[in-house]
Amino acid sequence: MIRIAVDAMGGDHAPSAVVDGAVAAARHLEVQISLVGAPAALEEALALHSDHSRLPIDIVDAPDIIAMAESPAAALRRKPRASIRVAAEMVGQGAADALVSAGHTGATVMAAHGALGMIRGVDRPALAASIPTRARPAVLVDTGANVECRPQHLLQFAVMGCVYARLTLGVEHPRVGLLSVGEEATKGNELTREAHRLLKSAPVNFIGNVEGREIYSGIADVIVCDGFTGNVVLKTSEGLVEMVEALLGDELQGTFSSQMGYLLSRRAFRRFRRRVDYSEYGGAPLLGVAGLVVVAHGRSSAKAIRNAIAMAYRFATGDVVQRVEREIAATAVAGQ
Repeated sequence: MIRIAVDAMGGDHAPSAVVDGAVAAARHLEVQISLVGAPAALEEALALHSDHSRLPIDIVDAPDIIAMAESPAAALRRKPRASIRVAAEMVGQGAADALVSAGHTGATVMAAHGALGMIRGVDRPALAASIPTRARPAVLVDTGANVECRPQHLLQFAVMGCVYARLTLGVEHPRVGLLSVGEEATKGNELTREAHRLLKSAPVNFIGNVEGREIYSGIADVIVCDGFTGNVVLKTSEGLVEMVEALLGDELQGTFSSQMGYLLSRRAFRRFRRRVDYSEYGGAPLLGVAGLVVVAHGRSSAKAIRNAIAMAYRFATGDVVQRVEREIAATAVAGQ
C-alpha cells in the first residue's frame, strides 16, 4: 500500500486541520498515512475521530516545528527533528512514497532537495499550481520555489509543466506560454527575452509570450515564469476571488429580489466556487526533485489536505518522476 508522509505540524491550522484531512483521506483511499509531528498534539487531534484506531494512520515523532517567519536554511540546521525534515527524510530513505506539507514553503523545498536530490538534468525544483481558466484548468510554474531564475531554468520548468499537464489535464500537446509584459518576443526583461529564444527552439508546443490579462483566458495550458512573479500572480488571484465572493454576498443580501435571484442561481454559484477554490486542487507538486512532494497552501483546510494527499497518492501510483526525467533528457538531447 502507498504510504504518504504528512508534515502534520505545517500550516496555519495545524495540527487539527491536517489530522482531519488525513483521516478523511484514510477513510476513502487505499493509502497508509504517517503523521509526522509532536505525538501528544497528534494523539489529541486523532482522539476526536472515533474510528481513527481502525484507520491505516500512524504517528512519527518529530518534536520541532519550523515557523513561517524563520529562515529555512538556519531553521533546518538548528532543528534536525523538525517535522518537515523528518517527513522528507522518510521519503528519501524509502520509508514513504510521497510527502505532503502545508508548512513553510522554503523549508519544504530545501528539506526535499536535501533528502531527495534532483532529477538528472534539472537545476532547480519548481512548484506547479493548477489555476482555473475559461476553458479548463491550466498549470502555472513556478509559483514560489525560486525567487531568481536563469533562462534555462524556465525552459526546464516548461518541460516539467508539460509532463504535469499531460498527466493531470489529459492534454497530449500542451500549449506553453511565457508570462511577460507583451506578446512580442522583444518585450520583457533579459530573462524573458532569452527564455523566449530557448523555448522557441525547444521540443515543446510554445505559443509565445502571454500577458497577465491572458493567464485565465485558456490560451495556454502551461504558463511559465520565475517563482517571484508566479507567487505574486497566485496570491493576487486568491485575493481577487475572495473580494468577488464578498461583493457578491453583499449584493445578494441587499434586496428581496436579489435574494430570490440567488436562490434561483445557487447551483451556478456553487459551480463557480468549486472552479476557483484552491482547496479543490489540494496543492502544488514540487517538480524536479527525485521524489514526490506536494506543497499545500498555508491556510489549508481539512478538505485541502485531503485533496493534497489524494494528489500525492495519484502521483505515487504512476511514474511521474521517471516521466519528467525522460522528457528532460529528451529536451537536452534535442538542444545539443
